[in-house]
Amino acid sequence: MMKITSCLSLVLFLLIGCGQEQAPAPSPEKRPVTLELHGDTRVDDYFWLRERENPEVIAYLEAENAYTEKTLEPFKGLQSVLYDEMKARLRQDDESAPYRRGEYFYYFRYVEGGEYPIYARRKGSLDAPEQILLDVNKLAGDADYYSLASFDVSPDHRIAAYAVDDIGRRFYDLYFLDLETGELLPDRIDDTTANFEWANDSQTILYGKQHPETLRSYRVFRHTLGDANDTLVYEEADETNYLYVTKSLSSAYFYLVSTQTLSTEVRYLSANSPQDSATVFLPREADHEYLVTDGADRFYVMTNDGAKNFRLMEAPLDNTSKDAWKEVVAHRDDALIEDVDVFQDHLVVTIVEKGLAQMEVMNRESGDMKRVAFGEEVYTAYSNDNHEFDTDWFRYVYESMTTPKSTYDINLETDEQKLIREQPVVGDFDRNNYRTERLFVTARDGTPVPVSIVYRKGMEKNGRNPLLQYAYGSYGSSTEPSFSTDRLSLLDRGFIYAIAHIRGGSEMGREWYYDGRQLKKKNTFTDFIDVSKYLIEEGYTSPEHLYALGGSAGGLLMGAVLNMAPELYNGVLAAVPFVDVVTTMLDADIPLTSGEWDEWGNPNEKEFYDYMKSYSPYDNVRKVAYPNILVTTGLHDSQVQYWEPAKWVAKLRDYKTDDNMLVLKTDMSAGHSGKTGRFRRIEDTSLYYSFFMGLEGIRE
Repeated sequence: MMKITSCLSLVLFLLIGCGQEQAPAPSPEKRPVTLELHGDTRVDDYFWLRERENPEVIAYLEAENAYTEKTLEPFKGLQSVLYDEMKARLRQDDESAPYRRGEYFYYFRYVEGGEYPIYARRKGSLDAPEQILLDVNKLAGDADYYSLASFDVSPDHRIAAYAVDDIGRRFYDLYFLDLETGELLPDRIDDTTANFEWANDSQTILYGKQHPETLRSYRVFRHTLGDANDTLVYEEADETNYLYVTKSLSSAYFYLVSTQTLSTEVRYLSANSPQDSATVFLPREADHEYLVTDGADRFYVMTNDGAKNFRLMEAPLDNTSKDAWKEVVAHRDDALIEDVDVFQDHLVVTIVEKGLAQMEVMNRESGDMKRVAFGEEVYTAYSNDNHEFDTDWFRYVYESMTTPKSTYDINLETDEQKLIREQPVVGDFDRNNYRTERLFVTARDGTPVPVSIVYRKGMEKNGRNPLLQYAYGSYGSSTEPSFSTDRLSLLDRGFIYAIAHIRGGSEMGREWYYDGRQLKKKNTFTDFIDVSKYLIEEGYTSPEHLYALGGSAGGLLMGAVLNMAPELYNGVLAAVPFVDVVTTMLDADIPLTSGEWDEWGNPNEKEFYDYMKSYSPYDNVRKVAYPNILVTTGLHDSQVQYWEPAKWVAKLRDYKTDDNMLVLKTDMSAGHSGKTGRFRRIEDTSLYYSFFMGLEGIRE
């Protein structure tokens, strides 16, 4: 070990160069490992970078960080300018929109210079004295990473539970705070998923645990305050399923949801009797997805049974079989039912229609339906902070790429609306200086792909505009055209920002997702490329000024696009990218593999193996000229292991025929989501934007 450490120190010294001229890029040793399956042989020269505890691996990552720092040094001043600019747009003493639970109004706020929120409440009215519940700044101290999740107060308002991860691996320790004394209870539960719900007795919670190796959430336990002996409520044995617990707005039931990509099974038990066993609502079936909530007097079921885009059913409390279901909201070919909020007298059904969110309000007694009106061409809206069941008021958030996040309360009976809070933007921001539009680009197979665009007014389609194109396109997750104060730094310097709503999401209905998964995954990549070509052809930009950004599964998208059409882009950022698809999907011992087979396919089957191999970025690196590339990862990433981007960069550097930038930045103290803290996260964003702007020759 001493010998290895000495050698690595010398290597690091040579790479960093003590302030001298740029040293050669790091080049990890090739230690070939032969991987064989289905009569096919792959050779992985960098398989050994998986050895997380190996000091050679850590030294290599640190060498890459040093090389990245040196390479991006010309952009350092710009990055600092951007950081200060983005920080200055944030209101230092900001406060969330307060919401009502029982007698209390709950909210969180920030103080000047504070990275983390302070949770607080007022009793009776917003004019009442403030009670500070928890100051996360004091808990976090000067920790490099501190994530507090799921802050939730018991039904009697006396105890708060919250979960903390101070590593970034998404193993949370659960704490209980006495809100009358301000003291922590002796109860502490280690290594949870941060998913928990209070029973109505305010003494019991149901909480989730994940597998220590695969990180699959698969157990729900019951904990009673003061009792060290927690009991197992349910364990999900199927390794392709994830398990989580929810509670209905009526507070009548807990729901234990076992889910995989295209199949669901729900169990339920009374929130008034948390010691009861959980009952299966409907046994799981292949290709049947359903979710359950209740209106206290009946169950409501969102199901795709005979309804590709889902329909809403109701069922009596004493009979949950399909025979007893009655249709409440019918299936529509042109709209996806995405969410349902159930109140005492009303339902609010959120649908996605032509790529945009719509909200429809139904009177539970009469069945009358009406739609909430939204004014812009491109926007997003979603339910938020609804905690009272017996109320006519529904809370939602509305925003667009030019309208800051705005919280509204709407009276479901009278349609009266109140703007509760609009996200403040400090400085000279004027939404009228920007324009947003919705395009439809015809993909190579004739499919219209929606694209959301925002830019500063006065833009000319002359092919010289820098344009940043973003997409995700996996898991049926729709990318919303939301507002970003950080993005203003791009727009004000002449950038156009475009979201490509490619297949693999659900923007155009559930079929949109089916057409971008498993053996149709390449539609995701070709949609993105076809959108890029359209933006070039229509004069929005050109290959010299076009940039691409994607993270996680969107990082896979970036890797695939780089191999398929590298000539279209001047720069690409792949954040925490899932790029070693075949090898990862064959390794059930690492996190998030077996549960992902429904999304990507199981490569133990030759058909899926061959298809995955045909697009897996790591397996398809070519000897071609690639654009400038920035890759990021986190050493403690629990979603995409750090070695995937590390191996990919090493192979790209070995193969590429250009002299463009290729840099890897590993956050040695963070996980999949990057830095914590409202200001620290800007460090990442300012780095990303300085990369794109720097390539455009912008230095301030």
